[in-house]
Amino acid sequence: MAISEETFFLPPDSEGTLQNQIQQLVAEAILSGRFRAGEKMPSSRKLAAHLGVSRITVTLAYTELLADDYLTSRGRSGYYISSNAPQPPKFPIMPREDKVDWGRAIGQKFSGGASLMKPSDWGSYKYPFIYGQADETLFDRSNWRLCALQALGSKDYDALTSDYFDRDDPKLIEFILRHTLPRRGIRAEPDEVLVTMGAQNALWLTANVLLNQRRTAALENPCYPSLRDILTQSRCQVASVEVDAGGLPPDALPSDIDVVFTTPSHQCPTATTMPLDRRRTLLARAAQQDFLIVEDDYEFEMSFLKAPSPALKSLDRDGRVIYVGSFSKSLFPGLRLGYLVGSKPFIREARALRSTVLRHPPGHIQRTAAYFLSLGHYDALIRRMGTEFHARRLAMEEAFAQNGLTVAGQGAFGGSSFWMRAPAHVDTEDVAERLRSKGVLIEPGRPFFTQQDAPKNYYRLAYSSLPVRKIAEGVAHIASEMHL
Repeated sequence: MAISEETFFLPPDSEGTLQNQIQQLVAEAILSGRFRAGEKMPSSRKLAAHLGVSRITVTLAYTELLADDYLTSRGRSGYYISSNAPQPPKFPIMPREDKVDWGRAIGQKFSGGASLMKPSDWGSYKYPFIYGQADETLFDRSNWRLCALQALGSKDYDALTSDYFDRDDPKLIEFILRHTLPRRGIRAEPDEVLVTMGAQNALWLTANVLLNQRRTAALENPCYPSLRDILTQSRCQVASVEVDAGGLPPDALPSDIDVVFTTPSHQCPTATTMPLDRRRTLLARAAQQDFLIVEDDYEFEMSFLKAPSPALKSLDRDGRVIYVGSFSKSLFPGLRLGYLVGSKPFIREARALRSTVLRHPPGHIQRTAAYFLSLGHYDALIRRMGTEFHARRLAMEEAFAQNGLTVAGQGAFGGSSFWMRAPAHVDTEDVAERLRSKGVLIEPGRPFFTQQDAPKNYYRLAYSSLPVRKIAEGVAHIASEMHL
């Protein structure tokens, strides 16, 4: 007797192609022990009719399962669960009571930080004014897929399967050296660049190489919350420096610091840009006080209003600046691909630390990105994003003016967000909660500040995933709650 087709169903939130979903359903049923060796599968015709898919889709899924030895074919009789299919574990499930005092057993806590939390279903909201999310209408999915397929080719087999250990994909490094860094005025050699799992991983590596309990790091306020968590976990001393309309003011830096973390191109979260003369002053102060500078240049590609200022690293003549770049912001956040640029001794230590933690970013991801970048798809994407982001920015500014909302900070060169200030009595965390029922997502500003009594009336509005046609109505909803 065949397994009933009614035992199969496709959840509405399933990911992947229909063929992949059917393969997964069958494989999971075999691995869980629900389907056993020798049992007959429903015919492709019956299963296709039941699931509401084409018969060829089911046939292709069965063919793949046959190739992986989950199924076997018996001539015209149909498909059966293979006797060689992976078997579920046969260990008895024993009752367990956790008697460990984890409060005492945990030597160091990493939870409880102020990192920004975004709803996993943010895409289902009508007005998601949240930062860093990709817009599928702008991303060149077809060419990314082609580059991924090219990276799976036989000539790239070593890049796909090798354990790089202390190396990176040479094609990706070459593109960074020849194309990405020169656009920021930076010259570097291969052993002065390290590929990381995004900018956040680059910041973590940097903090762990440069800092310890006896050293002091200067941090902008407000700042990127995850960087503050990283510095807290490193157990170094942290000095908070208030930013102004020009970003980090060098004259406000303490005299006894070892490392300064700054976001000069688009200050996070205010989006302000550090003027050129202030950049030179900061470098002079670093030489005078003998400290290092970590430059997080996370969004320099989004300079669509005018050409970006030269990177701090490009002005550095003493090797004091460590540069952090990322492709995750301009491509998509799930890519998790960034890089560090610094002096050879620093990169050597950061590479050694990376190898002990994650060895290296996946070779296939590195090679796919290398092809996407080198074939010109990346530049075309940046140009397309710049044009669209410019239109969205203008729509946001117009909507702010019409609804009486106050901009506290905005990038002079572009970017993808606005730093906003509500009236002093407004708690934007309460506003954010009320707006969710209207399909609106905003980012309250409190997590960005370092002090315990942080102001409650700031918030960030981003437009990276919001089309122009929705902006005016979304901003109107926000204004209605702010003015209550």
